[in-house]
Amino acid sequence: MVGAMLLAHLVGDYILQWDSLAGWKSRALAGVLVHGTIVFIVTWLFALPFDASWWQGVVFIGVAHILIDASQLYVKPSIPPLLRFLLDQLAHFIVIAFALIAGGFLNLATISQDLVNILQSERVLFYLIGYAFITMPAWVIAKFLAYGLVKGTGPNFPEGSNKYIGILERILITTFVALGQFLLVPLVAIPRLAIEWPKVANNDRASVYLVELLCGILMAVGIGLALSHV
Repeated sequence: MVGAMLLAHLVGDYILQWDSLAGWKSRALAGVLVHGTIVFIVTWLFALPFDASWWQGVVFIGVAHILIDASQLYVKPSIPPLLRFLLDQLAHFIVIAFALIAGGFLNLATISQDLVNILQSERVLFYLIGYAFITMPAWVIAKFLAYGLVKGTGPNFPEGSNKYIGILERILITTFVALGQFLLVPLVAIPRLAIEWPKVANNDRASVYLVELLCGILMAVGIGLALSHV
């Protein structure tokens, strides 16, 4: 169940949150409710194979997700967007952990070791979590890190970046690293850099672009290394 809930969060909060929905969610409660409903449905579907009767945990995660996101429409503290993003994700993971502990799937006293043991024993889920993470979640995280560290602002998502090319790039890098083929990593990363760099080299996005690219590559390498030890 632990792996399923981690995967459900990645799918519901990232992969199934397209650009227009993310923009709508940031402006109106209706957008938050649509997004929260998607998270609720995904959480329920992912929980079914493990415990079809765990509806209390599913409802708790879904409702809490809506409340956390809705609160950001009305409470806007003067903190950097990167910190706000990290706190948002921390809140969601605390909710998921609390639901799993209350449901008897995690033990608070041994939570770290339990997570390691569960993920290692559920190899298929571990791979799914890894590859799900390097798609949309890694793209969003890389953008928040790049804009937050370089400019101290939130990312500009609709800027027309080739996110799907980046996703394919990270999938290939993760796969090559997991297979121990480290020499192939530069062959994946260099072509996009060579093609896109002339377009950004002479504008104010150059530093952001490089940090975002580096963050994406490092995340892909890290996930690949983790998968290679499963």
